[in-house]
Amino acid sequence: MLKLNLQNKEKVNISKFQKRIFVYNNYFLNFFYLTLFITSYYFYYLSLEKCMDGFDICGQKATWIIFKLEQAIISYVILAILLQLMIIKFISKYHLLHVLLTYIFFYNYSHGLDFDDHGYFNFIGCISIVSLILIAFIPFNVIIILYKKKRSYCYKYIGILFIILLYYLYFVDSYMNCKDWGKGLNNTYIDNNMNKHGCYIKIPKICPYKIGRYIFDLTKWKNIKCHENKENTKKVLLKFSNKKYINESTKRIGFPLVNKYPDLLLNFNEKYNKILNYTKENLVDMDNIDLVNKIYKENKPELIVDYTKNKYGEILINLNYNETLSKERRKLEINSNPYSRNVIILYIDSISRAYSIRQLKRTLKFFEHFIHYKGGFNQKFPSENFHSFQFFKYHSFKGYTFFNYPRIFYGSVAGKNIIRITKYYKEKGYVTSYSSDLCLREVTVTLHDMTYEEIGDHELIICDPNKKSCNILVKRCLYNKLVTEHLYEYGKQFWRKYKNNRKLLIIASNDGHEGTLEILKYLDNILFNFINDLYKDNLLKDTTVFLMSDHGTALPSPYYMADFFKSERALPMLYIICNDRKNISYHEQYKNIRENQQILITGYDIYNTLVHILLGNEFNLISNKTKYQDIPKSRFGQSLFNYIKSKDRKPEIYTKMNNKMDLDICIK
Repeated sequence: MLKLNLQNKEKVNISKFQKRIFVYNNYFLNFFYLTLFITSYYFYYLSLEKCMDGFDICGQKATWIIFKLEQAIISYVILAILLQLMIIKFISKYHLLHVLLTYIFFYNYSHGLDFDDHGYFNFIGCISIVSLILIAFIPFNVIIILYKKKRSYCYKYIGILFIILLYYLYFVDSYMNCKDWGKGLNNTYIDNNMNKHGCYIKIPKICPYKIGRYIFDLTKWKNIKCHENKENTKKVLLKFSNKKYINESTKRIGFPLVNKYPDLLLNFNEKYNKILNYTKENLVDMDNIDLVNKIYKENKPELIVDYTKNKYGEILINLNYNETLSKERRKLEINSNPYSRNVIILYIDSISRAYSIRQLKRTLKFFEHFIHYKGGFNQKFPSENFHSFQFFKYHSFKGYTFFNYPRIFYGSVAGKNIIRITKYYKEKGYVTSYSSDLCLREVTVTLHDMTYEEIGDHELIICDPNKKSCNILVKRCLYNKLVTEHLYEYGKQFWRKYKNNRKLLIIASNDGHEGTLEILKYLDNILFNFINDLYKDNLLKDTTVFLMSDHGTALPSPYYMADFFKSERALPMLYIICNDRKNISYHEQYKNIRENQQILITGYDIYNTLVHILLGNEFNLISNKTKYQDIPKSRFGQSLFNYIKSKDRKPEIYTKMNNKMDLDICIK
């Protein structure tokens, strides 16, 4: 009996000992897992450290960006492993708290390289990489399932997996193939005739955006409607403004004219901060007439936020027509004979040609009406003088704007005293206007050389503190309208008020700066209504219209590893409408630009085309000048109105002066 009691005591003691060991081990494992989570937070924070020279310029620092990418991936891998351990129930369900914290820190508050100004630049990138890493664990899960089950079940699982694989292959071929990826307007297609056009575009095989449109349209999921936006915008304006100029009782707040602010020769980040601070500090109570006259004198605000009807505010735009300027510019018209009296450039950052075909259906239907056939006339509209062109092989240099924008509007990225083409249009009698939803006059960077920003005669730059950042996953609303809608309203007023002048209008928006490939369709109606209204009112007479981007889709995306994404990043959109040109409609220039639709072209060619429009027949008489007091051609480009030989479209011509071009999409 004594022996039995002793054995029972030993069993009790052993049981208590085992429980203690289990508790200690559990504490240790919890501490270990928590340490891993905190480590992942730390590495992710390091990867988002503020860039010293601005946002996208960081991409030029290869060593820096690779180091940051490594830090981010380490954090993603740690997170993915921990989540996987939860999936197989190796970690307690109480660790869900860490996962929720991870969501808050990693996803909800990840605002890009500088946290504040560049939008959700890493949001989709983070989700995509973590998802890919988790997917990599699927075979691991299958092995665990097969290990846990009896062997008799193995064949069933293998059979099910085989059926799933067959269905997946069928699904990809039927729904996600890219057979229509190279299609253009009016049933045209990329012409890969190497002998004729030189550049061969490899058509991607799988296009997952075909099912992604049902998944990643977060605007639709969240049911975002701009006219139902009920944010307290006035509170934000008061918080950041000069209290001497506006207060809580102010009903109408005026924004200063940014083109009256001194020109800036600063780097990108300094430009942004200077213009933003200038705008916020000079908001004024428009009902205080004495104050308005004292601050602005003749330069009255053109953009007013009106709170008289409701507390949410609405934007009122009234462009100030300058009769003196109009008369002065008309005097300068005598000395030139341009190809086109008016030029409109509708610029949308980060839009590929294929993306535009998918999402700008109404707008491109307008362009499609004026595509002419080989005979020189449009069969649907034989009496029209409009001619539209699409460019299948317009190629960017890099996947971000700093490498492409200067080539389009300056004709160069290197050299002393390069100037935006706006200056030359002014000298030939054009009244100019520029509007943008990015708080910058120009998307250029001053490094070692001086870049002169030519200020537009009229400028509207949306610098409202209520405006969400330029990279987001849903459509952007401001005062119950899409942000871009205000830009086009300003452009429409400019076009109508200066209808008797030569005009250059540039509207630059950032609606393509997102990774879902869904936001652009919300811009379609705005674009179509703008150009169609001008057309119906006969205000496009003798006008050249450019609908274009500087590079294709480039932001982090769920599609980032897909074949089509790489192709679309390198091939931006470019469409041109020409009107009322005798020498283009029926002669050599029309023939040339039609043939150049399938030739490899770059931003240098667009710049030279803008110069050609301005100078007319004199363009081919000037040399490749580089002095800033002359109108220079770009030495790396040709005009789209001239014949471009396919043999001249070689990568070697872009490697001079360190202007290397990424031609991995265009195969020679």
